[in-house]
Amino acid sequence: MANSEGSDNMLNRVMPKDNIGLAALLKVKESAWEGLTPEAAQLAQPILVCTAHIHWDPEFCDVKLIQTMMLSNELKSILDEAGHSFRPGHKFDSNNVQLLLCGDFNSLPDSGVIEFLSSGRVSMDHQDFKELGYKSCLQRLSGSDTPNEFTHSFKLASAYSEDIMPYTNYTFDFKGIIDYIFYTRTGMTPLGLLGPVSADWLRENKVVGCPHPHIPSDHFPLLVELELWHTASSQTPNGLIGRR
Repeated sequence: MANSEGSDNMLNRVMPKDNIGLAALLKVKESAWEGLTPEAAQLAQPILVCTAHIHWDPEFCDVKLIQTMMLSNELKSILDEAGHSFRPGHKFDSNNVQLLLCGDFNSLPDSGVIEFLSSGRVSMDHQDFKELGYKSCLQRLSGSDTPNEFTHSFKLASAYSEDIMPYTNYTFDFKGIIDYIFYTRTGMTPLGLLGPVSADWLRENKVVGCPHPHIPSDHFPLLVELELWHTASSQTPNGLIGRR
């Protein structure tokens, strides 16, 4: 680290900030597939569930992006380490694991953090790195050998859009989206969402910011119902793709 480009910034800007994340690797009960005929490898479909809190300060967008890269790298490590014991005797492909990633990312939809999570890649010269030269330090966090970008292998989509949820954080001087629920877009489908607190209700009750006597947190809750489905090669008797 000491001899790497950007090491001073990693040590003095990134490392002193808290890194908060909780993750649990779960598996679907076989009874969930009742009436369907999934492949044997899907009977105990693994689901990795994670919640995280990314650094808050808008002046440290580089720290937020690097923390998110570190998080994705750690999630991949969890899957790689669990692969040998999750289903003994079966080939374990970490790319087939469904991921639910939730949290307060303290990042707006147009940030490098959300670009990285949603697209699976971010340029090494992204403006959020603030031209601080992290390239050498961050090479080991990338899932790609491509020299000009950092990548991850999770195929994620956000359960919420700006049209549905214009703000998840509602204070006197800031209102915007900084909380998210991401899911594996190749294995899950959103069925329903909890919408925002009505703007009319907020206006009628003169709520200009939270916390408020009627709303205890400045963050609004996010809730999504997801449908888990298995690969197209596993079909129901009528030829349709089975889902749960």
